[in-house]
Amino acid sequence: MNFKSITFFAVLLSCFLVSKAEKVEVVVEGATSIAQTDEDFICVILGWWPTNKCDYDQCPWGQAGLFNLDLKNKILEKAVKAFHPLRIRVGGSMQDQVVYNVRNNIKNCKPFEKQDKGFLFGFSIGCLDMKRWDKLNEFFNQTRYKFMIYIAKVTFGLNALIGRKESETEKTLWVGDWYSHNARDLMRYTISKGYKIDSYELGNELCGVGVSARIEAKQYAKDMATLKNLVKEMYPNPKTQPKVLGPGGFYDKKWFDNFLDASGHDVIDGVTHHIYNLRPGNNPDVVRRVQDPFFLTQIAQTFKDVSNAIDKFAPWSGAWVSESGGAYNSGGQLVSYTFAFGFWYLDQLGMTSVYNHKVYCRQALTGGNYALLNTTTFIPNPDYYGALLWHRVMGSKVLSVTHKGSPYLHVYSHCAKKEPGVSFVFINLSKNTSFEIDLFHDLNLNGGSPNFEFKGRKEREEYHLTSKDGNILSRVVLLNGTPLELSVSLEIPELKPKLVDGLKPISIVAHSIAFVTIRDFNAPACS
Repeated sequence: MNFKSITFFAVLLSCFLVSKAEKVEVVVEGATSIAQTDEDFICVILGWWPTNKCDYDQCPWGQAGLFNLDLKNKILEKAVKAFHPLRIRVGGSMQDQVVYNVRNNIKNCKPFEKQDKGFLFGFSIGCLDMKRWDKLNEFFNQTRYKFMIYIAKVTFGLNALIGRKESETEKTLWVGDWYSHNARDLMRYTISKGYKIDSYELGNELCGVGVSARIEAKQYAKDMATLKNLVKEMYPNPKTQPKVLGPGGFYDKKWFDNFLDASGHDVIDGVTHHIYNLRPGNNPDVVRRVQDPFFLTQIAQTFKDVSNAIDKFAPWSGAWVSESGGAYNSGGQLVSYTFAFGFWYLDQLGMTSVYNHKVYCRQALTGGNYALLNTTTFIPNPDYYGALLWHRVMGSKVLSVTHKGSPYLHVYSHCAKKEPGVSFVFINLSKNTSFEIDLFHDLNLNGGSPNFEFKGRKEREEYHLTSKDGNILSRVVLLNGTPLELSVSLEIPELKPKLVDGLKPISIVAHSIAFVTIRDFNAPACS
């Protein structure tokens, strides 16, 4: 092939690529906000699973469980500190089998042991001694130069099965009142040590039909009232009183309605539910589903239903997703720790925000295939950086944003965090099509056409996330074309935006995620 032929082919290819860029008009309604999240919306989970928790012939938890996690690891510490603070839920499947050895009256206090039968999830009761509780809290509440630095906002998941017994007539149904004395002992010890707890959540996946066990709605409501009274007694100062959360399971309309209706006024501060909409981790369809806009939006009805139930029965409360790993049984093999999973994860963050959820807890910080940090090395996986960017860029006020372009472009908008302006997340699920975005600002409170096209006078801040070599199953994520890697001293890399002329359209390449902040987008809702 001669030089002229090569030149012609290059021009032809460039024309083809340009033709694949689709123009999209995105409309932002900036007069009012439509929802509001907590300032610390991003949340991660530290779970109790032991090393020998295995699924599909693999055991991906390693030393990541709360009983054996290396709390002195520098990468782990720096990854958490980067959030200033990071909301952490301590809990998960095994929390209803954990007892707290506060009084040193439990002989042979030790972690879970594998059992063939007679116990939930195939493991024995696990015992938390106070030495380990001290070490965990030393990690959460670090002392520097005589000052206490809270690097984490902690939600502690309490054992809700203690004191109950399994029904003799109905399999998996547990009956009787919650025995709160062990929780009281733990709270008293925690307070005496000056450890700070943001919230207590009662039970894990015991609502509706349950997973391995279940509790009736009215009984659960009664137990939530017991927990609320206990928290009020142990933390009498309303300003420092931890929130009370529950039920922490999968949404079931009838069960949730009965539970909230019976709970009583001002008992529950956060209504928590779980999401695993990608189904089992060994499903080969997971990688297709995380790129399918029609599949991803199916779960929106659940978020709306939970929000509506709260408006009807507990308007003083707020919705939380207190656990979501996408694919259950430790996450999607070969997918959950890759760039591709960010399509699902960041879409979940955007969608739950729109439906007025206050907090979203990702399973997990460490452990399983879905961890934000590599289970062995603690080196951040791609979704860690997506979570960190959301935490730093997206404010708590949520704006309505729409477009009539391709369904493969998902867009979410919030007021910018801390400083003036508006921030966006653009998720391009298409592997072939890029998008050129023109923004329109709709200030018409009565509906109608957008009143003007927005053209920025200031440079906007753009953070474009792409996969290495265009392989969405890569564990390496690029920020504005540069791989995000730890420094020689194991520091989390600085996340610097690319500054772009505000008059130019926003370009979103195929199979990418972009955070964009526009400082001179004057939305009255963000004033």
